[in-house]
Parts: sequence; structure tokens; C-alpha cells
Amino acid sequence: MALSEVNNDRGELRILENLDELRTDLADYIAELSEAAVKERGVFAIALSGGSLIDLMGKLCEAPYNKTVDWAKWYIFWADERVVAKNHSDSNYKLAKDGLLSKVPIVPSHVHSINDSVSAEEAADEYMFVIRQLVKTRMVSVSDISDCPKFDLILLGLGPDGHIASLFPNHSALNETDEWVTFIIDSPKPPPERITFTLPVINSASNVAMVVTGESKAEAVHLAIDNIGPDCPSLPARLVQPTKGKLVWFLDKPAASKLDSLQFSE
Repeated sequence: MALSEVNNDRGELRILENLDELRTDLADYIAELSEAAVKERGVFAIALSGGSLIDLMGKLCEAPYNKTVDWAKWYIFWADERVVAKNHSDSNYKLAKDGLLSKVPIVPSHVHSINDSVSAEEAADEYMFVIRQLVKTRMVSVSDISDCPKFDLILLGLGPDGHIASLFPNHSALNETDEWVTFIIDSPKPPPERITFTLPVINSASNVAMVVTGESKAEAVHLAIDNIGPDCPSLPARLVQPTKGKLVWFLDKPAASKLDSLQFSE
């Protein structure tokens, strides 16, 4: 059970006592969204990220979720990816395959990873084309207020610098509004070449979950969520504001430790 569930203009905050409770709460949340999307549309379009996220989704590979989730209806995408070979240790695809996708009965043709044999720019263009085809067939919904894809769920982590996906502070990619997927060749953290969903796509999702753990992220969480006035540094995470969707933060106590006026019950 969440220690506290707080709704503010930065979304719903779920603050969990420990990582085990966070994993369970996250698995319940994803399973419920999957069930609702499959019931409504017949499919569940989900975009993953890298980092610790896949490990924190690990309960989905266990009972009851491994049997109750309708895995055949899942369509998998990546909100960002490193432009490296799929078997490279930096690959978000490899991370997800090893930690999740190989352990549940996902349909292989429903897993949409990037072309790892072309440049970052070409990979971004190709990925956008793939998504565009799936929007045409409504495997991915479309926003009713723009032409953006409307993913059922986009899962994001948060860097200590406040970056989300591969959208880094003060980077020109933050200003991209025309493309669904863009590329960078100068990531401040290696590897330098990446593709990433743009903010309009992230903010068009039906649901966005920010999953953040650890004390090293506490300052970024504070700056991304709390109302700290006009002089605060503009973190990419603060720009995650789903237009018509729902934003939920999954935080452990260390990550939430610098949030204003947060009272933990002992």
C-alpha cells in the first residue's frame, strides 16, 4: 500500500515504503491499465525506457501477473533507445528482453525496436515511420487534439539531472515539436547517439508513469514536482504534463525525501 497518495498539479504521487512495495504497486498499475486498454481497444501499446525501470517492473514476470495479463495483446515500444547493437550492454532493448520480454509470452512481431544498423538520424526517421503505420491501423491510438500517437502507457525514469527519456536539460531536442521521434548525437552521458520520443508524444499519452528510486534522485524529484517559483531550473521532467492523460509518480521514500511538506507516518 502506498504510504501516501497525493494529487497535485504535477500528477498523482505514490510514495512507497520500500522497493518491494513499489514493484508490487507498479505491477498492479500496469496490469490494470493493460486490462482496461485490451477491453476498450483490443490492444495495449506501451513504451518503455531504460535504467532501473525494467528491474522495477520485474513482478510482472511472476504470479499472478504472468498468467493474468493478456501478453498477446501487448505492443512494445521504447520512449528512448541508444543507437548501439541490440546485443550491446547499453541497449535498452537488450535490458528489456533479458529482464522482462523473454520471461513472458509477448508476440515477437509486436516488439518494435529501432533499426540498430543505421545512423541515429535514420533510426529516428524509421522508428517514426513504424509508429505512423501502427497509428494508421489503430494498434496505437491517435490523439484527438493533435496528430500525435496516443500510447496507452509511457514509462519513464528520471536522471539526477532531471532528464527523461533522452531529453536532457538545455538540449535542443526539448524544443522539437514537429517530429514524433528525434535523435541526438551529443548525449551528456554515454553512449552519445540516441533516439527519443519528443515531448508532444510523451504528453499525448493516455498515461505516463514516472518511476524514481533512490536518494540520488531526491533533488531532481523536488525540482520536478514542487512549486519552487519562476527562478527554478527548468528540468525536462517538469515539462511532462499530459494534455488529456494522467501522470503518476512512483517514488520510494529516499527519492521523495526532499519533497516539500511531505509528512511520512512512522
